[in-house]
Amino acid sequence: MEAPQQEKKSDHFFKEILKASLIAIIIVVPIRFYVAQPFVVSGASMDPTFESGHYLIVDQISYRFNEPERGEVVIFKFPEDPSKFFIKRIIGLPGEGVVARRGAVSIFNPLNPDGLELSETYLTPSNTTSDSFSIELGEDEYFVMGDNRRASSDSRIWGPLPRELIVGRAFLRALPVTQIGVLPGDFSELFTPLPIEIQN
Repeated sequence: MEAPQQEKKSDHFFKEILKASLIAIIIVVPIRFYVAQPFVVSGASMDPTFESGHYLIVDQISYRFNEPERGEVVIFKFPEDPSKFFIKRIIGLPGEGVVARRGAVSIFNPLNPDGLELSETYLTPSNTTSDSFSIELGEDEYFVMGDNRRASSDSRIWGPLPRELIVGRAFLRALPVTQIGVLPGDFSELFTPLPIEIQN
């Protein structure tokens, strides 16, 4: 006489498990595809800011309301193979001119028609180069570079990054636990005043 009750309890248990699983899927899947997703850094192109194995959470929603800004670290689909994901720092914005002279990068735009040199204090002497180049960005194009200029495949090699390929920005570094932080690597103060020459 107890078997039917046990079967009812068992049915109820599995229905509750199924319901909880469906609710989890309904909540997690949209977040995973439209709000945030995990990203594991692979390679040395962003050393020392991000090292291989660092576990990041990518914010995919902010750029639906705001445009990417200079100094932000973004994750994007590689223009030459969209099945691959890259992580780099935004250096040049749409419509700007980006010029490097022996490794020092300057930005040319309406506010700085004579150019203004970037203050890239996140670079280390061992990661810099003596590159010289010049490029004009079109609408919806960004110039991105890795913090480890010696080991980075970036806009210097394959050209500007189209806006449509940007997935999101690095929002949270979850691992290693000793470096947990929000908006890791973002660096907004990239402009440094040019020295004023005083004539005697």
